[in-house]
Amino acid sequence: MEIPSLRPRSLLPLLLSAVGVAACAGPNHAPYPPWNENGRIGHQQMVEKAKQGRIDVYFLGDSITRRWGALDYPEFLAHWKKSFHGWNAGNFGWGGDSTHNMLWRLQNGEFEGLSPKVIVLLAGTNNVGDKPKPGAADDAVEGIRALLDTLQAKAPEATIILNAVFPRNDNPESNAAVAEINRRIVSFADGKKIRFLDINGQLADKDGTLFEGMTVDKLHLSLQGYEVWAKNLTPLLTELLGERAAEDHAPPPTGDPSALNKQ
Repeated sequence: MEIPSLRPRSLLPLLLSAVGVAACAGPNHAPYPPWNENGRIGHQQMVEKAKQGRIDVYFLGDSITRRWGALDYPEFLAHWKKSFHGWNAGNFGWGGDSTHNMLWRLQNGEFEGLSPKVIVLLAGTNNVGDKPKPGAADDAVEGIRALLDTLQAKAPEATIILNAVFPRNDNPESNAAVAEINRRIVSFADGKKIRFLDINGQLADKDGTLFEGMTVDKLHLSLQGYEVWAKNLTPLLTELLGERAAEDHAPPPTGDPSALNKQ
């Protein structure tokens, strides 16, 4: 079961005080911990994953990233292995994560001891949600900047592939905020240590409506959508890492604990 795309904001102060999380990371962007037991279990699994194997490509994101390399989505996992085997890629996406949650995870063990050569970042859609509130785009842009700063401090030699936030069909109003986020975060890329990858023209029409077959539920990518993403990542990863090796040393995949318990 995926956790909801947006957390009730009224719970945040209680959650933050309960775990003693610092109020800010960077100027104003607060890190938010997992808000339910399933998320806490998933976090611990990914902390352990970070200690295993070798990770040359670190994928950070929300459920769109998570589903691609998760045990509970075997068809997507097979495509993940087909696309990235030999590049030692580790998937650290988690369902429902906003930039606040990703920041907390980076600060609490999921990047500990790692020195990836490439980081693939997709973040911001859960800051917007299916019912965007005033300031949602500002919050996402601030959060993406905080994530970039944190990642560069932790892995200064890595190249970050910053992905444009994908359009969403669950509410057309959300895409105005998505478009604003993408217009602003492109300036974060320098073409060297931060590369901007925008595949939205291949996923959606000029109005931001995802093409038929690109999504399974108006938000999450289908196998066809992941194929588009992989085809655009492949030349970048080849440039930065060389051709894929015959063997892969990445840690084994994890999954959503609640979904796996039902299998």
